[in-house]
Amino acid sequence: MVFTRNPELGKVKTRLAKTIGKANALKVYEYLLHHTHDILLQLDIDKAVYYSVTIRENDMWSSHHFQKHQQQGSDLGLRMLDAFKSAFKKNYNKVIIIGSDLLDLRAKHIKDALKALDTHDITIGPALDGGYYLIGMTNLYSNIFQNKNWGTDTVFKATMQDLENHDVHLLDELNDIDTFADFKVYPELKQLIT
Repeated sequence: MVFTRNPELGKVKTRLAKTIGKANALKVYEYLLHHTHDILLQLDIDKAVYYSVTIRENDMWSSHHFQKHQQQGSDLGLRMLDAFKSAFKKNYNKVIIIGSDLLDLRAKHIKDALKALDTHDITIGPALDGGYYLIGMTNLYSNIFQNKNWGTDTVFKATMQDLENHDVHLLDELNDIDTFADFKVYPELKQLIT
């Protein structure tokens, strides 16, 4: 499952937009969406896209390859919890959510996460900013989606505290692109801005 924001001017990459402007932030986010899309198409697994606002029928996320859903819940934790519940109700035995703003994400990270779930309860891909870019599990652990300051550098640490009695596999730490400091290390993203 990939969580996305609907790509709308002024609604995406708002921290980055403070430095490079709303139009450029939208270009960067659309580039990141395409990157995530292309990575997922390399994988022979069931795939779903979860839109932040409204489901779009005629966009890059073809319903031929992706199930389409709208995120439900008042914060990111509740939205992820709802998506996991829905997947487990459909009898999936390995479920993973990824974000859509990582240029360092490769198909290998998702394959590694799925393989890790053969022998671990949970797998997490920590982000350099203190959050995480991927979380996967074989059973629903509802508590990890509650009482978090989403969007802050405390999320990964607080989640790991919730999971101290579980067998957790950690993936590579990757750079989640939210700020100008995250953005400026990628020449291909810098070329997008005008």
